[in-house]
Amino acid sequence: MAVITGATGSLGSVVARSLGEQGLRLALFSTNEERLQGLTADLKLPEERVLTGAYDFTASEAARSAADAVQARFGRIDMLIHLVGGWTGGKPLPEVPTGDMSDMLNQHLWTTFHLSQAFVPPLVANGWGRIIAVSSPFASNPTTNMGPYAAGKAAQEALIMTIAKEVAGTGVTANILHVRTIDAKHERDLQPSSKNRNWTTPEEINAAILYLCSDEAHVVNGARIPLYGSA
Repeated sequence: MAVITGATGSLGSVVARSLGEQGLRLALFSTNEERLQGLTADLKLPEERVLTGAYDFTASEAARSAADAVQARFGRIDMLIHLVGGWTGGKPLPEVPTGDMSDMLNQHLWTTFHLSQAFVPPLVANGWGRIIAVSSPFASNPTTNMGPYAAGKAAQEALIMTIAKEVAGTGVTANILHVRTIDAKHERDLQPSSKNRNWTTPEEINAAILYLCSDEAHVVNGARIPLYGSA
C-alpha cells in the first residue's frame, strides 16, 4: 500500500501508474481535487484500490487526517513517497522576498515534518516500510540565486536523514533521490544540449523508487542517491 504525495505532478502520475500496474493499493494526495479525479480516471484502477484526497500538508492537521483516512480505508501503510515540491529562485539572497523563503520552507521542510509525524509511526508498527523523498544536489552544494530552494531542500534532507537514524533496525528505511531537473517532456533525449544533459526523466526516477521500495533494498537506509550525470 503506497501513499504518494504530489500525485498529480509529472513525476507523481508516473509513479502512481507504475505502482498501480504492479497491483498496489494507492493513496493519491494533491492540493487539486479536479486533477486528482483526472488522474484516477486515467489510471482505471478498481475503486477499492484507490483513495484520493486534496490536502495542504503545510498544515499538521492535514497530514494526520490523511493518515487516518488511509488507515481507515486500507488498514495499513507501507510506503510514503513524498513528491510535494516546487522551486522559487532567480535572485541573490539580499534581494529575496521573505515570502519566497517561507514558501520553500513550507513546501519542503514543513510538509516533510508533518507527514513524518503522521506516517512514520504506522510504518514502524508494521515492521516494514519505505520512505522516499526527491531532493536536489543543490541542497548541499547550492549555486547562485537559489537560496530559498537550497535552504528548503537542505532542511528536508536533514529530516529524512534523521528519520533514517531513528527507524534503523525496525524494517523501515528512509532515503533521498537527488535530481537536478525532472525532464517531464523528455527534452534531453529529443533535443539534447549542454543545458539538459544532466536532466532526469520521471521514468528513470520511478525506476529508482521501485528499487528502493523492494525487499532487495532493505539494506539501503539513509542514502542520498544521485540520479544525474556529471556536468
